[in-house]
Amino acid sequence: MKIIAPSLLACDFLNIESELKSLEGIEGLWLHLDIMDGHFVPNLTFGHPIVELIAKRTKIPLDAHFMVTNPEFYIDTFKDYKLTNFTFHLEASDNCLALVQKAKSFYPSVGISIKPNTPASALSLDLLKAVDLVLVMTVEPGFGGQKFMPDCAEKIGYLNDIRQRNNLKFQIQVDGGINNETAKTCLNYGVDNMVAGSHIFKQPSDLYQETINKLREV
Repeated sequence: MKIIAPSLLACDFLNIESELKSLEGIEGLWLHLDIMDGHFVPNLTFGHPIVELIAKRTKIPLDAHFMVTNPEFYIDTFKDYKLTNFTFHLEASDNCLALVQKAKSFYPSVGISIKPNTPASALSLDLLKAVDLVLVMTVEPGFGGQKFMPDCAEKIGYLNDIRQRNNLKFQIQVDGGINNETAKTCLNYGVDNMVAGSHIFKQPSDLYQETINKLREV
């Protein structure tokens, strides 16, 4: 089953506990947490206290995407919050392989992300062998509700080809402008895991499951 990761950045933050309860029991879910520092990207989102509370309120696996300048700091400070996946940006470190190896001491899954202007070829084979997930951004990171960039989705096909030729096991995740139409494009390229924010949370909560299921069916 393809994983769908609802992005909590788009949920009703005044009623976040109710939002979490609406997603409980839906199969094949991760909860996507967009953590931004206001420096790596021009936006600031929730930090340690909110993530700690979310972790206590849900059993759904937590998928954290760190859009931050200093990912090593966050590897240390989030290690007690029961994150299933810790993803940081290739562009944020000169030694991503060392950070991946460090993060693997604390997190079941460790991912690397690339911005739209970063080619997939920038990910070395050694890095792809080390990570559990590659996140392909199909919008500029920093704000929700942006339009999907079709050219960026081609990176999914490139990564899927490398994965198959080298018998690698990393997941390919995509984030940005995902809806029924763009999900079909990503599925055709070989994606395993899709982040969707406004497409899910703009619906009434009793339609979340139906909306999520349709993303897998297109």
